Amino acid sequence: MSVSVLLSIIVTSLATYLSRFLGVISSIKIKETSKIFRWFNCLAYATLAALIARTIIFPVGALSDASYLSRSIVVLLSLGIFFLTKKNFVYPTIFSAISMSIINNYF
Repeated sequence: MSVSVLLSIIVTSLATYLSRFLGVISSIKIKETSKIFRWFNCLAYATLAALIARTIIFPVGALSDASYLSRSIVVLLSLGIFFLTKKNFVYPTIFSAISMSIINNYF
């Protein structure tokens, strides 16, 4: 392994674990019911929703070959499975991958 690859692994690991460590230290005095904690929670969900919407509306790579209709159908069906399985993430994730491949290959 070259020195530059090893150095990049060390630097990215330090950046990752340093930010996590600082998060743990700064979160000691934050209560889960505080307004700031709820704000960060809302911010995280909003960011996730924006990323999912961007993936559906402006896909990149192999997903860009799929039509808007097929992507929308898979999302709606996966949401239905998510709520039917009592908010389990595993089943809709597997279902979405399988159904997207079936819809794109056969329809």
